[in-house]
Amino acid sequence: MGSIFYLHFISFSFFFLVSAYIIYIRMKKKINRFRLVAFITTLVELAASIVFVIFYFNNIFGIGEKLKPPYLVITVISLIAFNIIFMWIATLRVSAYRHKTDLKAADVIGSDVQEAYNFAMIGLVVTDENDVIIWNNDLFKERHIEIIDLNIFEWQPKLKELKENPNSERVLKLIINNRNYEIKFLSDAGLWIFKDNTDYESIYTYSKLQAPVVGILSMDNYEEVIKGDDDYNDTITKAKDKIFEYANKYSVLLRKYKDSNYLMLCNFNAYSKMKEDNFSIVDTVRSISFGEDIPLTLSIGIARDFPDVVKLNELANAALDIAMSRGGDQVVVNVYGKEMEFYGGKTEAQEKRSRVKIRVLADSLINLIKNASNVLIMGHTNMDMDALGSCLGVKAICERMKVPARLVVDLKATESKTRAALTTSFNRDQLEELIVNSKDATSMVKGNTLLVVCDVHIPSMVMAPDLLELTNKVVVIDHHRRAEEYIESPVFNYIDPSASSASELIAEFIRFSSISPRIELNTTYATIMLSGIFLDSSFYKSKNTGIRTFEASTILKEFGADNSVADDLLKDDYEEYLETTNIVSNLKTADYGVVYAIADPDKIYDTASIAKAANACLGMKGIHAAFVIGKTSSKEIKISARSDGLVNVSKLCERLGGGGHFTSAAVTFLKTNVEEVEDMLINVIHSHLNEAKADMSKRVNEEM
Repeated sequence: MGSIFYLHFISFSFFFLVSAYIIYIRMKKKINRFRLVAFITTLVELAASIVFVIFYFNNIFGIGEKLKPPYLVITVISLIAFNIIFMWIATLRVSAYRHKTDLKAADVIGSDVQEAYNFAMIGLVVTDENDVIIWNNDLFKERHIEIIDLNIFEWQPKLKELKENPNSERVLKLIINNRNYEIKFLSDAGLWIFKDNTDYESIYTYSKLQAPVVGILSMDNYEEVIKGDDDYNDTITKAKDKIFEYANKYSVLLRKYKDSNYLMLCNFNAYSKMKEDNFSIVDTVRSISFGEDIPLTLSIGIARDFPDVVKLNELANAALDIAMSRGGDQVVVNVYGKEMEFYGGKTEAQEKRSRVKIRVLADSLINLIKNASNVLIMGHTNMDMDALGSCLGVKAICERMKVPARLVVDLKATESKTRAALTTSFNRDQLEELIVNSKDATSMVKGNTLLVVCDVHIPSMVMAPDLLELTNKVVVIDHHRRAEEYIESPVFNYIDPSASSASELIAEFIRFSSISPRIELNTTYATIMLSGIFLDSSFYKSKNTGIRTFEASTILKEFGADNSVADDLLKDDYEEYLETTNIVSNLKTADYGVVYAIADPDKIYDTASIAKAANACLGMKGIHAAFVIGKTSSKEIKISARSDGLVNVSKLCERLGGGGHFTSAAVTFLKTNVEEVEDMLINVIHSHLNEAKADMSKRVNEEM
């Protein structure tokens, strides 16, 4: 008798669970009515069972004696049958209603629209307030993806990103069952739209991998090396063998169009593999000439992300120019519409100027000046002594050629020492004949005006950017490593990062030009130029100081340069000394041997003051790199970076959008604050300091 009762209880429990499941199905009005019926039926059966048990076991009204076992078995079997029939009907009703709901959805959007969804492979999913899927269209059913009654985030957890950040324009990409979907979420309707773009992605991926990439490979110092003995010629042969071996490995087509230059053609897939390899051919070729007096290195310019190969060739040439003007031994990738990418650059620029080359360059500049109606000469904003000295050197050439020339100088945009040098070295009448402000300079531009830019090549940093647009002929003479931003299409371009200063380059032009009688340089000009060399070479202590730096100084001394006066022009007064001391007193340690200081954020400093503070930090024992942050105008913040040769500060500054030499670099920030600049600097130091140290270490080992 007890077993019959337990059989009935198990049947009832199963029925209760199924009924409870039906209760929680969210199928709107009809499902709610069915849920109510199931719930009432469950309660009635439960109550009847409880009453029966009480009466039966307590023999109330003698029911325990009157109810025979066969009748009890029949009753239990009948209840079980009733429960089975009820569950079967419930299942059919729920399935039928879901199908009916699908049909109603098709009616709402229209069969034609539904057909369009199917053709476009668009899946629709509707969720309730608990993120449970209550409906989806035929796309998922046809692909055997059963998701009804599942929590959508349990099915695809990444979809939470769309719900947590609702934005009608935002699209999430997912791969589901090896197919690519773009997904949008309409939060108000609880509607998820899945667009199958697998075919498009396949075509896009294939097209991207097969996109053309054009490069130009140049062997640095080729002419100097080829003039050597047979050992050097063997070096060239070994280097070429390695280059062709590398090209074959990565499926790159090479075609020689000059003895030292090769055209590179490949697809994006091959380029990606070379990028993963970090363009190891540059290191390979450098190692071949390891220990030689004249190193053989590679400069490579690469262009990608544009369909026209003619345009890619132009971009590759521009990238190669930048690579070579940054010292060579590196790869520059010109990505159309984006910032350039730099790889390598581990070798300091070599002094590869010859007197013959300088004479040719000087004569070219002289011819341009000779054929000009007038010449305007300008340096960079916040003009320092080197910019002024190099401009005065060009002015001396113009005076020799008897061509009218003026220096474009805004005294308010000039460093204090430079301003003092102008006002003390020249009387008022001489100064009026020598300089012109940027506003008045625009009225002096004629059809045949020549504009000479010294000590800078970045358009936004020149003293008068408007003049670049007004003049057709622009000359650029600079000693800084070429940046991505560059004055376009100059008629004469001479950027030599192996020089310590722009004044050094102009001094060589004056001495080694073939014009006769020779160009004369007055004592005042020569003294200011020598002061410029002192400044940029840190009184010959800079790593960029070479033999030619001393030769240029000798040239200036021959013209009467007074080194004591040149030194006096750079001396600090008490206020400047105090200013530098105050900046250095804020020194903080960013890493072992690397420090930074923040100048007073409420005060505006000269660029020279910030650079001077950075140099002062290096005078302390144990400091290998120093960075100083300071405001140079109301909207401009600058970082000046200096190194003793153990850290490549140029690499670190390039990460922040600036650049410079290995041991002397800078970054300029617009419309930001000191705290943000400090955070960016610390992040770059922590992320890339080891890389910057490794670059310098490798360079030193190769030079030993």
